[in-house]
Amino acid sequence: MRIFNKNIIISALLLISCQASALEYNQVQLKLSTVTFGYRQMGVPMEGKFGRFTAQVTFDPAKLANAHAQIDVNLSSIDTGSSEADEGVAGKLWFNTKVYPLASFVSTGVKSLGGNRYQATGKLTIKGKTLDVAAPVTFAANGNRASFDGSFNIKRLSYNVGIGEWTDLDTVADDIQIKFHLVVLASPALPLSNQPQRKQP
Repeated sequence: MRIFNKNIIISALLLISCQASALEYNQVQLKLSTVTFGYRQMGVPMEGKFGRFTAQVTFDPAKLANAHAQIDVNLSSIDTGSSEADEGVAGKLWFNTKVYPLASFVSTGVKSLGGNRYQATGKLTIKGKTLDVAAPVTFAANGNRASFDGSFNIKRLSYNVGIGEWTDLDTVADDIQIKFHLVVLASPALPLSNQPQRKQP
């Protein structure tokens, strides 16, 4: 009887372990998430944020080949701390938001850097220009809730952001750092046998 009970306990622990490893983080909590940026103006560090964006994440640490992320930022929601500056960067010389309302990041791959650190590679599109970017990301999970914190640098002139008189890099630096903090909840991942099959064309 003792052996029987021991086997039951071991089986239960294995089942719990399998269920925990099957968590897929895919429900982004936008109200708890942020997209911010940093830059230098006249040599002085400055920071800002975007108030409106959407994000989609699919992440299971045990299935990195299936990991995917997409972030679409509403550029007119920029907050530099100055309403005059916000209006200016929405104009044609900067983001030209009437023609290009969104900046979009779409991941193309995720690899482990060891521990809870990963690197996400993808395509960033701003003002119709798409370039490759790579972002180191720290993943922190607590049960069915996780956070993803990452950052990457871009050259604004590579995206034609700040043209004309604003190409003078002594005024606004070319380097812009983009930071993101995403809070994502998990749902149990479907077993392969239960996942919907894609129809062949």
